[in-house]
Amino acid sequence: MRMHKDSVVVSERERSCFPAMLVGLLLGIVGFAVFTREAKTGIWGRLAAVVTGRSLSIDTSLPTVVNKIQRLQRLETVNYSMDKIVEGDRESSILPDFLVGDKLLLVVHGNVIAGIDLGQLTTSDVQIQGQAIQVHLPSAQIFVTALDNTKTRVYSRTTGLLVPEDPNLESQVRALAQQQIQQAALADGILAMANKNASATVASMLLGLGFQQVTVN
Repeated sequence: MRMHKDSVVVSERERSCFPAMLVGLLLGIVGFAVFTREAKTGIWGRLAAVVTGRSLSIDTSLPTVVNKIQRLQRLETVNYSMDKIVEGDRESSILPDFLVGDKLLLVVHGNVIAGIDLGQLTTSDVQIQGQAIQVHLPSAQIFVTALDNTKTRVYSRTTGLLVPEDPNLESQVRALAQQQIQQAALADGILAMANKNASATVASMLLGLGFQQVTVN
């Protein structure tokens, strides 16, 4: 009687574990299916190809690759910021400044954004040989130079006793500030940095497409 009772208990435990085992098996099958379907590039794609026995197929024809790069369009890769004090004035060659002068000091915060317009890329800029690709990028350029109005203000304004404030002086000083900030960004090598960052971005994308040897310059 005791042996019969123990066998019944074991049977009931097996039945109670069966639903959990079934759920685990189903989850495993679903997870494997999602993995093999979504793993298309990189190490996971290669692993999926080994596991499933399928060949990893990515369209790396010249027109397709060029189109993928061009889709990046205006690739902004550097944002250069600078604070600066810029001076502008109106002077007379005859009368002193305290009578007819007009001087303004402007505290400015400016931004310069540089990058590469990949829409200019052509098929002649891309060379593909098997799993090797070489890309010659368009030259880096300044996209935007602008002052941040929330951080730009008049620090001081001095006007002569005999003249009113020149309403155009501040706008002219702002234009001068934009020019000086852009010149400072160029002197600091913003275009070289923009080209370097763009090369790294494009190279990373091409490696993700499955190329083994990538050269971007």
